[in-house]
Amino acid sequence: MQTLVICIDRDNDLGDKANVLAPLIGREANIEAAVKLATADPEDSDTNTIFGGVKILDELLEKGVDAEIITLAGDKNIGIISDQKIANQLDILLKKFPAESAIFVSDGAEDETLLPIVQSRMKIDSVRRIVVMQSANLESTYYIIKHAFNDPKISQTFFVPVGLAALIYAFFLLIDYSQGAIIGILAAVGLYMLYRGFSDTVDPYWEKLKDSFYSGRLAFFTYATAVILMVIATLAGLMDVWNLYTSQGIWYYGIIPLITSFINSTIWIYVLAILFADAGKIIDCKQHSEPTGKYLVPAFFVLSLGFLLWGATRYLISMNPVISGTEADLHAGMQIFVYSIVFAIMLALAGIRVSSKSQETGKGQKSKR
Repeated sequence: MQTLVICIDRDNDLGDKANVLAPLIGREANIEAAVKLATADPEDSDTNTIFGGVKILDELLEKGVDAEIITLAGDKNIGIISDQKIANQLDILLKKFPAESAIFVSDGAEDETLLPIVQSRMKIDSVRRIVVMQSANLESTYYIIKHAFNDPKISQTFFVPVGLAALIYAFFLLIDYSQGAIIGILAAVGLYMLYRGFSDTVDPYWEKLKDSFYSGRLAFFTYATAVILMVIATLAGLMDVWNLYTSQGIWYYGIIPLITSFINSTIWIYVLAILFADAGKIIDCKQHSEPTGKYLVPAFFVLSLGFLLWGATRYLISMNPVISGTEADLHAGMQIFVYSIVFAIMLALAGIRVSSKSQETGKGQKSKR
């Protein structure tokens, strides 16, 4: 045989709706099955697929091509089970009809996912999609959306923030505090978006935290403490900003003073959290006789940055006539800013010194080896 016209019913509507057993072989058997399916469900698109395959068969026969039509049906459980059934049916029929090539007939993108299965067994000369003219893109659009939602990456990205926002809104409605719902939803969605945006940075730290937990290292305790300290610092800073906001409003203070106040009230707790996490790694390295330079050096620069931010924000607060405003506060703020710069430079130089020593030690150990 020269050509097989292969029609596909991946979800087995023929069997479930018309009680027709597949595979179907020959023109008459396919027309009879299509009529039964159309009678059972006039809206089923597989009817059009079979009649389209019959039309293609007639055109091939008129041209003198040795051809035959077959219809393969899968299972209502679309996926591995249905695809295996269709593959088994095709293997059996190819033993009976060893055709040189095939024309693949389907009713949309879902059936066309079986193309690789057919191509692995025989050559396909043409692919024909038979769809109702009024809804040519309906099934393809539905299949694309359905496939996208079944993808864990897409579903997690879409459903998690929507579901989280719905739960937060329901909770605040339950406690009769609708204004808090907006704040809670914005905060939750904002945190989720930040996590998605910085996942490449956050995930390595999460993996290190799990490794330190399972290996019984001190770093797990210090990392956990650092996270708690950061949460405390954030809440404390937000409470400080909230007190200023509720006293006179943002129109009174301005957005810059509120941000400055947040940084000034939280910077040392953030620094302490980072140093605490760093100390755990240093102690673990000491216990395992590993070099500590790469964890000791950042501590100096974190302290240096802390002094700079604290001094700068303190000076900005003293300059604001609304929050502070006295000349004594301005003078004290200027002194603190100058001293913080000096301390920051000294700590940075100490960090550079420690870094150079650790590099020299590392090179010496390599040369001895």
